[in-house]
Amino acid sequence: MSLKTGTMRVIMATNNYHRSSYKPGQTMPYKISRSKIELFMQCPRCFWLDARFHIVRPSSPPFTINKAIDELFKKEFDQYRIKGEPHPLMLEFSVDAIPMQHDKLDDWRQNFTGVSVLHKPTNLWVYGAIDDLWIDSNKLAVVVDYKATAKDKDVDIDSDWQISYKRQLEVYQWLLRRNGLKVADTGYFVYTNGRLDADGFFDKIEFRTKLIPYKGDDSWVEPTLVKLKQCLDSENIPPVGSSAMGGLCEFCTYARQRTELTLAAIDKSDSDKMASVS
Repeated sequence: MSLKTGTMRVIMATNNYHRSSYKPGQTMPYKISRSKIELFMQCPRCFWLDARFHIVRPSSPPFTINKAIDELFKKEFDQYRIKGEPHPLMLEFSVDAIPMQHDKLDDWRQNFTGVSVLHKPTNLWVYGAIDDLWIDSNKLAVVVDYKATAKDKDVDIDSDWQISYKRQLEVYQWLLRRNGLKVADTGYFVYTNGRLDADGFFDKIEFRTKLIPYKGDDSWVEPTLVKLKQCLDSENIPPVGSSAMGGLCEFCTYARQRTELTLAAIDKSDSDKMASVS
């Protein structure tokens, strides 16, 4: 379905239009985050509307507790980084590595900058902010991502929806390799779980943390960037994708159902007005 000129004018006139939106044929590199790559993988239509017209998905409240845990994990692992010693979790789970010292680590952890590289075939400036880097006994950089939850069973990365976790780690591996690092195929999730079996809250939640290894394969990243760029340049609205939890994209489904009801209500109102006139 092609966009009509009139529709383009309506979209550009709304407050959702933003000057930083992608323009087909632009010569300046277009900045694309790791999370936008994931959005494209899930739903090309939501991605296209976001990138081309800044029509973004409704946002949810920020996960402030998760953010606090991330920051505390960084402080904790940084203590052992300074010492050049393995964190106790590394010893507990027999991980032959220590927190890596690198001049750019602080920059690579920053949102909106992170680890970045210009992908010349697509002119996309790809970036993503990592949580941590370790270095193993073979002098390979190990990509690490922190995760936090609270549920009444042991944590793992085996659910279908957790493919997004795996792709996240693989994008980081791809970025770091293109920044000159020798990166191990196996990365780790530092996955902590808030216990639900305590007798009460008492201003305290106890957590149990696991190190979960994952052998990444970043070979999908480059061909995906090519497809993503083709999507950006297209004047045709892409097909509806899928929800992170399975099924059709819930945002597109909501938008379609609401639009259908709204148009039906407008048609009925117009019909009622014509009937009253006659």
